[in-house]
Amino acid sequence: MSEQFTRREFLQSACITMGALAVSTTGADKAFAATSASTPNTSGIPSCDVLIIGSGAAGLRAAVAARKKNPNLSVVVVSKVMPTRSATTMAEGGINGVIDFSEGDSFELHAKDTVKGGDFLVDQDTAMKFATYAGAAIHELDYIGMPFSRNAKGEVDKRYAGGASKIRCNFASDKTGHILTHTCLDDALKHGVKFLMDHHMLDLSIENGHCEGVVLRNIRTGDIAPVRAKSVVLATGGYTRVFWNRTSTPYIATGDGAAAALRAGLAFKDPEMLQFHPTGVCHGGTLITEAARGEGGILLNNQGERFMKRYVPNKMELAPRDIVARSIETEIREGRAFGHDMEAYVLLDVTHLGKEKIMRDLPQIRHIGMLFENMDLVEKPIAIRPTAHYSMGGIHVTSIDTMSTTAPGLFAAGEASCVSIHGANRLGGNSLCDATVTGKIAGINAAEYAAKADFGSGKRLHDLTIKWTSHFKEITGSNKGNVNDMYALREEMGAANWYNMGIFRTESKLLALADKHAEFQARYEAIRIPNSNPVFNTAYTEYVELGNLLLASRAALMGATARKESRGSHFREDYLKRDDVNFLKHSMVTMDESGKMHLDWKDVVVGQFKIEERKY
Repeated sequence: MSEQFTRREFLQSACITMGALAVSTTGADKAFAATSASTPNTSGIPSCDVLIIGSGAAGLRAAVAARKKNPNLSVVVVSKVMPTRSATTMAEGGINGVIDFSEGDSFELHAKDTVKGGDFLVDQDTAMKFATYAGAAIHELDYIGMPFSRNAKGEVDKRYAGGASKIRCNFASDKTGHILTHTCLDDALKHGVKFLMDHHMLDLSIENGHCEGVVLRNIRTGDIAPVRAKSVVLATGGYTRVFWNRTSTPYIATGDGAAAALRAGLAFKDPEMLQFHPTGVCHGGTLITEAARGEGGILLNNQGERFMKRYVPNKMELAPRDIVARSIETEIREGRAFGHDMEAYVLLDVTHLGKEKIMRDLPQIRHIGMLFENMDLVEKPIAIRPTAHYSMGGIHVTSIDTMSTTAPGLFAAGEASCVSIHGANRLGGNSLCDATVTGKIAGINAAEYAAKADFGSGKRLHDLTIKWTSHFKEITGSNKGNVNDMYALREEMGAANWYNMGIFRTESKLLALADKHAEFQARYEAIRIPNSNPVFNTAYTEYVELGNLLLASRAALMGATARKESRGSHFREDYLKRDDVNFLKHSMVTMDESGKMHLDWKDVVVGQFKIEERKY
């Protein structure tokens, strides 16, 4: 491999086609076809042992873990885009994990901060295990070659992150997610992981309670095909694109995994818990990392006031994200911001840090400032406003020990999953840690399951494939319709969700949004794509993604309406107090075959940390 590893080299050396999954398990084909001696794949249906959907950090760590657990198994990663374009690359600030105990930090303190940061909606047994695994994850990343920033002693450097009681956010400049992604991709290639690129998961097949595989669509050719797998890991990321153009996540973050799980009858846990990062650029929502505040950046209103002293005087800009985001929006609402309406903003000032420090520790956000706001934050403050950033909710996972769902053979990891690490608000630095930790656990257990499992019959998988093939013909076959109707609907959905289910929520807003959702769904079902050519029919891809976003929006709205309290990122202006008596519970949304959603509740696991008022 050359030092300049190109996309062409990646495609030639590590990528396979669907046809490679349909061969029998003999000879050279054994590298990526299903390899169980007891159940060889002679059917011609594409099959593999462990199928991972998503190529961000969670998917890549799952793939490596599965390969290391059992090198005889075929492990294939499915991705809509190049792995280096995943949401992981957009996590800039750092990765939490205690590796230095010299100043009184501990796994217990990391867990306590996580539980408190999540406003006690965190399962405490999970948080304790997570904090323990986090330290090991940092050491492992360092060992496999991740180029962390270093302090004067040559040790992995770290900085404060919001809501933390100690300095434990390990970083690589302000490009930590980008660098971590490349490190994990290199490790996956080293371990012989194969990739099925430019494929989109349309659906998940659960037969007799067990996962038997997925239906995929080749974005390039339009071919729709089933893939049988003994185990499947969903690492498809979050769903904050429900706010469409007020989010920092990539356009591919459309909740594909959560939507497929809902359709398959699995629970969507805490879908209403959507995080708003305090500092997105005013135009477009691209992130200015929390590292800017961790390094000493300050927030200013139109009076030149460092306004966070009004809200959290002890923590100031380093309060948890939900508190800082609400504080900024309050300044905007009360007229102490610059601009108006969606163009309103406050300022983030790092000029006092000096050019040398900014260039060394915060070069990425300087680049973002120049790119999106045409300004140099070495010289002047940058205009920022909160932006949707992370999904605390996700596919219900039964235990962090396995990352398994309630369907045997199906696992979930990273932002697509909800094993109740983050509760109602994720701490800065915990997302990359979540992805690496849960991805590894999911991969290990998916491999263990696949080594003992047989393939399902494939009957439901076959039926789903026929259904989706017919769906494509129905949506595109008439050569009628206007694709702009879809794009207009997408914009309206994002705006309606932002204004009614954003940082501030009320009963009246949420009920009004329910009516809008019903209208959006009807309009969506009437849309037709006037292009029946299956080759690179990206309009159809976007149509399917919009359907998933509408589904995730409905689930989030159901949870937000029923949770009549304020907790973490879920802030109800009509129910300002946290209500532990009635809502120290996870919302669990499911959907029946008719498409009707149902809400149930699951108690939060309380452990050694006392449930108390959340103060900073």
